[in-house]
Amino acid sequence: MTVLQWREEFSVGIEEVDHEHRELIELIRTLQQDLQAGADTDRIIDVLGEIYNQIAAHFALEEKMMRKTRYPALADHKQDHETLLDDLRDIMDEVEDDGVLDETQLTDDLDRWFSDHFKTHDAKLHHSAHG
Repeated sequence: MTVLQWREEFSVGIEEVDHEHRELIELIRTLQQDLQAGADTDRIIDVLGEIYNQIAAHFALEEKMMRKTRYPALADHKQDHETLLDDLRDIMDEVEDDGVLDETQLTDDLDRWFSDHFKTHDAKLHHSAHG
């Protein structure tokens, strides 16, 4: 299983955003550790719920910043946020319905999503805020 870790390439140079990104990665690492330790379904659902709530709150912060600065790519960035939240909801539903979590798929999805989103949308947001 890939263990998601903070990488400098994730930094967008906006302290509040980078801090929240680091916290999210730590929460995802907690989920990975729980999965490796064989935690029960209720615990996994709880941690997934925490991840979902923290990501949703983080996206709200980013979107507020984008509206405030009249960020031109707000619609695309917001759509990317909605896609991840939809994916997470699907994963949570699957775990609740079937009691099964494909941990490799989840960690790969999250790692790819963080890498892609940070390097594209969040990098553009940083450039816009500091450009």
